[in-house]
Amino acid sequence: MQDDRTKTVLERAFDLARSGRFATANDIKRRLAAEGYSTAQFTGLSLTRQLREAIQSVKASSPGRLASE
Repeated sequence: MQDDRTKTVLERAFDLARSGRFATANDIKRRLAAEGYSTAQFTGLSLTRQLREAIQSVKASSPGRLASE
């Protein structure tokens, strides 16, 4: 597995989405900024939809797992 510091912002965003710890794409964006990532690439309806789908798939497979960060 790649070290988080060597991942692109998009790779890290999807890792966070699949972690089950975030409720929205905006929550992920704030976390990325806190980790020092530039969120300039973090735009667009398609990306937001894909992250939302990743978040929802975790919630569907593990009810009650989502917790706020």
